Amino acid sequence: MAAIDMKNIVKKYGDGFPAVNDVSIDVADGEFMILVGPSGCGKSTLLRMIVGLEDITDGDMMIGDRRVNDLAPRERNLAMVFQNYALYPHLSVYENIAFPLRLAGASDSEVDEKVRTASKTLDLDEHLERKPGNLSGGQRQRVAMGRAIVRDADAFLFDEPLSNLDAKLRGQMRTEIARLQKRLGITTVYVTHDQTEAMTLGDRVAVLKRGILQQLATPRELYTNPGNLFVAGFIGSPPMNFLPATVNGTTVTLPFGDVQIPERSAQRVENATSDVLIAGIRPEHFEDAAVKNESGGSTFRAKVEAVEWLGNEAYAYIPFEAPDAVRSQLAELEKDLDGEGLRTQMVVSLDGASTIAEGDDAEIWVDTSKMHLFDPATGENLTIDLERAGRVPERQQAAHAG
Repeated sequence: MAAIDMKNIVKKYGDGFPAVNDVSIDVADGEFMILVGPSGCGKSTLLRMIVGLEDITDGDMMIGDRRVNDLAPRERNLAMVFQNYALYPHLSVYENIAFPLRLAGASDSEVDEKVRTASKTLDLDEHLERKPGNLSGGQRQRVAMGRAIVRDADAFLFDEPLSNLDAKLRGQMRTEIARLQKRLGITTVYVTHDQTEAMTLGDRVAVLKRGILQQLATPRELYTNPGNLFVAGFIGSPPMNFLPATVNGTTVTLPFGDVQIPERSAQRVENATSDVLIAGIRPEHFEDAAVKNESGGSTFRAKVEAVEWLGNEAYAYIPFEAPDAVRSQLAELEKDLDGEGLRTQMVVSLDGASTIAEGDDAEIWVDTSKMHLFDPATGENLTIDLERAGRVPERQQAAHAG
């Protein structure tokens, strides 16, 4: 096993466009690192540069204490699991798993021992004589993982391995991959566009946008302390609500009325250059005031346009008006997030016991201690707690320059 250290990695194609632009990510020995972002953000390109399938334009790719920029893929001792499994249809499961060992000239006894150990780990014993075409998608994915395991590689690299599976199977395989990685303790880099996979699998998550690293942090740090509007909008489902907000001391005026924020949040936005900021509040930080027992927070009244009741919880939808500066930033954000609809409506999560119905003028409670305030011009999170946000390259570069 080995650590992987990407130092200022750049990938430019013929037209000079940087598909990956000055990205630095350190993957510790045994760590499960997730590369996440929308289509075209550079995550798969970065993975292919680690394994040696793409040339590196600039920067240093370190595996252990070796600089591997100029090494062929076979010299890097990495095992890659692809989205399409890349299995040989004419070979049995046993021979598919054994293939890299046969290629390396391993003895029959070594092949048999390693294949059967991997098979037992992945619960494939009863399928060893079957062909890939007769297996389910999840079983084929496990065969591909078995082939990676037997190689005794320094690291596993996964390129969107679950995207071909249905939702239920994806959930099962997520759990399986996480358990396997912890058992083997092997350094793993995993590419996905699915933020649920990123949040549930990774020790740390690198969020990329247009080839630039936005934030590198634990799932909890990303969720509670997003570095900018993009990270805040990408991480979380349903996504964070973004509302126009004006701040006067500890009073924040939202489209529905005034709420109070903690003193520490007010101090962090004192020097904001914009009169109107963007308030970010996650749906679960609201509640029907009638069923909320906690003190603290603030309440406001708003007309509910629609309610989706799911049994244990409900979602209420509340439309609002936004000024042009906020509207244009939200439209830009929607494009960056591959069009995940960020309409000017607020999604509020309610307890299943709530009786709020469509058309009601409801009293809503909000936990303002969890509110973020963003600069609409730059997208920067003004209220971020940088000590609990992992690494936010743009903020750290700005602080260093200052």
